[in-house]
Amino acid sequence: MRIIDTHLHLVYKDRFSYPWLKDAPALDRQLTADDYFGRAEKLGIDMALHMEVDVAETDMEAETAFMVGAHEKIAGAIAACRPESPDFPAYLERIAAIPGVRGLRRVLHTMPDDVSEAPLFAENIRRLSAHGLTFDLCFSARQLPLAVALARKCPDVQFVLDHCGVPDIENDAYSPWAEYISECARLANVTAKISGVIAYAGVGWSTEKLRPYVSRVLDAFTFDRVVWGSDFPVCTIHASLEDWVSSTKEIVAGATAEEQENLFSRNAMRVYRL
Repeated sequence: MRIIDTHLHLVYKDRFSYPWLKDAPALDRQLTADDYFGRAEKLGIDMALHMEVDVAETDMEAETAFMVGAHEKIAGAIAACRPESPDFPAYLERIAAIPGVRGLRRVLHTMPDDVSEAPLFAENIRRLSAHGLTFDLCFSARQLPLAVALARKCPDVQFVLDHCGVPDIENDAYSPWAEYISECARLANVTAKISGVIAYAGVGWSTEKLRPYVSRVLDAFTFDRVVWGSDFPVCTIHASLEDWVSSTKEIVAGATAEEQENLFSRNAMRVYRL
């Protein structure tokens, strides 16, 4: 089964500044494209999209420009951005001009809720449709109503909900997360990303602990509106890249070959224009 990883983080500490890594010692190390693909290719992952790593604002454009050419199997990049800024339109024009940019993302789960609620934020996000760029929704589970509100304000933009909406699997917080997922799925311009939830299940993770959460997203969005991502290296906090690939395959083993192909590669080709 061919796999396209739509959520790969690479860390080049010798090139860029990552202020948040000082509070994440488990991830605070150099992780290059060669480090990742040396493992990923053995798992059937033959292409990946680089996901911005919340570098310092002064490094955002440089990170994107570097990552699109960092490895022959990197098919493009999701760039960092600040849609709350009045300077966003000019920034968007520069980012959109970089060959290989497929979309943008703003880390919001660590930001005040009102950042994405501001009229300027939605106004700027609506500009992405003219460039055919996606916007990845990086919200915590409790913030999913904010994700729904933003997607409704921007009906012409293709959104991708990261990490199944970040459920707190370790503490069995199925509700109200499950209800919020239904709200997200009702919006035709939202696709869900089955990515990295193994990191939210704690040290006692198991495939059976992950199954109801992944299955809930698959049921709500169907196999026509989901993509797969590793969230490497975050997925390695309690497990391994190999574990996450294996668990995903086990969870969807009962799906048809076409459904599995949609999840692991075909939908990614369409959503991110690969």
